Amino acid sequence: MMINDANLGLVFKGFQTVYNESFDGTVSHKDTLAMTVTSNTSEEEYGWFGQFPKLREWVGDRQVKALSSHGFKIRNRKFESTVSVSRDDISDDRVGIYKPMFQEMGRTAKQHPDTLIFDLLDNGFEVDCYDGQNFFDADHPQLPDDNGNPVSVSNMQDGNGEPWYLLDLSRGVKPIVWQDREKYDFQTVTSDKDTKVFLSDEYLYGIRARVNCGFGLWQLAFGSKAELNSANIRAAYTAMSEFTGDKGIKLGIAPTHIVVGAGNFFKARDILLSTTIGGSTNTDANLLQIIKSSV
Repeated sequence: MMINDANLGLVFKGFQTVYNESFDGTVSHKDTLAMTVTSNTSEEEYGWFGQFPKLREWVGDRQVKALSSHGFKIRNRKFESTVSVSRDDISDDRVGIYKPMFQEMGRTAKQHPDTLIFDLLDNGFEVDCYDGQNFFDADHPQLPDDNGNPVSVSNMQDGNGEPWYLLDLSRGVKPIVWQDREKYDFQTVTSDKDTKVFLSDEYLYGIRARVNCGFGLWQLAFGSKAELNSANIRAAYTAMSEFTGDKGIKLGIAPTHIVVGAGNFFKARDILLSTTIGGSTNTDANLLQIIKSSV
């Protein structure tokens, strides 16, 4: 193949097509687990965290919620993956040998948000959320109830096992925020005037992105390190169903999904997908949808 701008453009389009097909064909849980927010700067502040909009009987004046009272920021991070392709391989029409590499690059880019989100969940017992407590914590503070008593709420079970998580993913607001500043973009450097290309006789292809994820509302999640069994799932489910907002108003939380690691995956299937257990009807069947963590 003659090396010129037109042919290099065709090679780039070919690699990009392979990348895009793999990207589009790869399954990702990002849109299920997280609400996506478009970012316009290096970080975004979520002042409305902690405010559940609930209707009340209109008696007297409106009660205005101060949405700026729970400031919480998520800073964008930059990510890249870059590979080189020999000029000789393009000249010798050997570009086909690189197809698996660009397929893998597309798969990796599509699943990268999942990796960040699952890693965030696994650190939720040590990472703060908007109220200053760990996202999974035994002492989330809430405003006093109608009797003036301060309220402390837990969204975790202690233990020494592999963590698992119940999530309510039925709402527009979700327990995880996915922040897009610059989406995953496939790029190339093929100019012979570029110093790297000139010195190495290689062309560069890669992806870059500025993104990040962070915790949203802890009320929509429950983390457990206890043994994964029916009793503990029911206890976590019930606890989430009892969550209230300020002044003790029920939030109507109903967990929809369970996120488990490899060690608990088949346990979760046995508990939640089996129609019978030990000859008896399994009343936990299809209670939750299962998502297997990739980390």
